[in-house]
Amino acid sequence: MKKRLLLYPAIIGVFGVLIWVILEKGRLLPVKAVTAVTATAAPTATHAAGSDWWQYFENLKHPLSLLLLQIVVIMLVARLFGILANKIKQPAVVGEIIAGVLLGPSLLGWTMPSFSAFLFPAESLKTLQFLSQIGLAFFMFIVGMELDISKIRSKAHDAVMISHASIIVPFFLGVWLAYYLFTGFAPAGVSFPAFALFMGIAMSITAFPVLARIVQERKLTGTPLGTMAITCAAADDVTAWCLLAVVVAIVKASGLISALITILMSVVFVATMLWAVRPWLARTVQRHLARKRQKAAISAVFLTLLLSALAAEVIGIHALFGAFLAGVIMPQQADIKQLLTDKLEDVSVLLLLPIFFVYTGLRTQIGLLNQGHLWVVCGMIMLVAVSGKFGGSTLTARLMGQSWRQSVSIGALMNTRGLMELVVLNIGYDLGILSPEIFAMMVLMALATTFMTGPLLDLVAFSERKKGLLAV
Repeated sequence: MKKRLLLYPAIIGVFGVLIWVILEKGRLLPVKAVTAVTATAAPTATHAAGSDWWQYFENLKHPLSLLLLQIVVIMLVARLFGILANKIKQPAVVGEIIAGVLLGPSLLGWTMPSFSAFLFPAESLKTLQFLSQIGLAFFMFIVGMELDISKIRSKAHDAVMISHASIIVPFFLGVWLAYYLFTGFAPAGVSFPAFALFMGIAMSITAFPVLARIVQERKLTGTPLGTMAITCAAADDVTAWCLLAVVVAIVKASGLISALITILMSVVFVATMLWAVRPWLARTVQRHLARKRQKAAISAVFLTLLLSALAAEVIGIHALFGAFLAGVIMPQQADIKQLLTDKLEDVSVLLLLPIFFVYTGLRTQIGLLNQGHLWVVCGMIMLVAVSGKFGGSTLTARLMGQSWRQSVSIGALMNTRGLMELVVLNIGYDLGILSPEIFAMMVLMALATTFMTGPLLDLVAFSERKKGLLAV
């Protein structure tokens, strides 16, 4: 034991002495002369070395340091506003959207332009965009997995009628409104069909994930109202995303023939995913899980997700549709769905989605609405959005035999737009179809319609309680 104790310092000492000898010998080696270019840069290096605090500040400007700082600020602010939203009985996504808008030019860029320019320089936005797109792809994959196709089938008639009415009515109103807004607000070079179709789809979207969480928080899961609302939203989601894929294909196409080819390729892609990839994936995942190879099963799922998103992007219907479709075709086993959700949800919802909200907020310039007539237009957009989605869903639900209470509640829930609306708006903005003014108005509309869902449900519940007291 003593020999071993002596062996350790002997080894360290011998090699330490050898290293010192080499270093001492190396001092005698000739040093290359400093070039003229390096000599002119030397004063700056000396200045930086002489000011330690300035050096640390300069390190913050390094792309990786800046990205980490941005993520920390985004997470903290989004979490804070998410908690505040929950305090006033609003879903956390409302607070996170508000946080994104406040960190953009609408507040931070307006009150502290220098700090905003340091924290979110223009050259860093591409990195934030890529991270947000990855987060959205994961999130859309989870949304696709949460869709229960069997529930849509079991309540197909009523749900499809209500959901499709909640799409076609606001879609029509959005196209009709676009007719009056096109001349004054469409960007240069954008055709009316492209502008009108995007206004229509933006008016008719429903935020299925937010709606599902509201139903869960209000303990409506399993009730006739909760089941009908979630089924309607699921059918709405599938239909709206298919419509969005068609609209994007038409907008991106250079002509009618190109649009038809893109749509045909999209149909082939969806059919391949449903009838070829889906059974293959189910067999592959089941085989790996039976052999206790969990990582191999998850690798197969992630590969399917990435290839589906890639195929959708190459076809021209956006990668997010491919991610959503990959979620829809996931095997129905509860254990694999839970496993995937546990692995992806926290990263996408808590880390990457707030980046998307801030990225959207950085593009939202509420300060552009600096004239009275612009706020009038914003009010018109709000009115069309609410009357089309809320009114269309409520009246159709009533015609399908639902009570007025359930009809109004379904209308309020279907009027929830939230994150899904922002996804559609960002796609339209990236394609150059929506102007900055219209984009800002539509973001405000998405925020307002999501915010009003809770109060509308509370109002329905209050009127029902009051009616019961009067009856007694």
